[in-house]
Amino acid sequence: MAGQSSSLAVKPVVWWKPALFFLVVIVGLWYVKWQPYYGKAFTASETHSIGKSILDNASDSPFRAALDYAMVYFLAVWKAAVLGVLLGSLVQVLIPRNWLVRTLGQRQLSGTLFGTLLSLPGMMCSCCAAPVTAGMRRQSVSVGGALAFWMGNPLLNPATLVFMGFVLGWNFAFVRLLAGLLTVVGVALLVQHYTKDDAPVIVDMPAEENVVEAHFLRRWGSALWTLFWSTIPVYVLAVLVLGAARVWLFPHADAGIDNTLFWVVAMAIAGCLFVIPTAAEIPIVQTMMMAGMGVAPALALLITLPAVSLPSLIMLRKSFPAKALWLTGGLVILSGVILGSVALI
Repeated sequence: MAGQSSSLAVKPVVWWKPALFFLVVIVGLWYVKWQPYYGKAFTASETHSIGKSILDNASDSPFRAALDYAMVYFLAVWKAAVLGVLLGSLVQVLIPRNWLVRTLGQRQLSGTLFGTLLSLPGMMCSCCAAPVTAGMRRQSVSVGGALAFWMGNPLLNPATLVFMGFVLGWNFAFVRLLAGLLTVVGVALLVQHYTKDDAPVIVDMPAEENVVEAHFLRRWGSALWTLFWSTIPVYVLAVLVLGAARVWLFPHADAGIDNTLFWVVAMAIAGCLFVIPTAAEIPIVQTMMMAGMGVAPALALLITLPAVSLPSLIMLRKSFPAKALWLTGGLVILSGVILGSVALI
């Protein structure tokens, strides 16, 4: 009886942590993503627009351009960025590692597909999803599972697909969904295959970790501090640099940016480097196409702009092997080039 009572006493301690994590996830995403996007969908359906392009009115001064872009960008993403860091730290102390290893930790297709599925409710941009991805990697999530979660957030965002349908047309939304799914799963599997990442060993949680709660706040504080300083300072610096460089990355769209392979490749590379808030690729492409940009480079941008960015790649420099990040960036560019090239046929 004593042993049975002891076992029953442990269960509330085991389960309150995951319950708290999912409560934070649901409340945080409802406040930051789900509720605002619900209203934004009606705006998109009525006006066929979700706002101005974030690239508009770029200053000729790199210093001024950097500050202007950083201000607009961080005002748009700061809530999601805070939530990303919070969830990235909490996943390390509230979710048992063996749970993540059994679902996302194995170097198999199932882990990649599960990471893709988990990304759908998040609806985060690549930079806001990066801290969560970093926290998952610290919990022994495989390269494929973590990459699928990271890229799936922006590329397979259900709200973005709805916005895109109302603003650019449902043909664009369908192409984005199909190409995004192939990119997320394909890139994750290829990078995992060509990257050395030993499969984690499933271990049972020590009994004292399940019972003793005295060190929870200390462990969370340590995880939060480490995650913040390994991701946010370089994130801010990279956004400032790209804000200054946006004039060269995205020249004024006119009839010169037409349906040629040169511009498909150029826009695919620029899109992979640049950083944008969630769904900002829609007004960017809408504005550039109205100014004369061809459909082929537009399709390349619709894949590479949201998928990854230079700041998000830098934020994950300590979470993945360097080869994995180089391969990810290169394969995302290739995906954009392939999609744009199909439009040239």
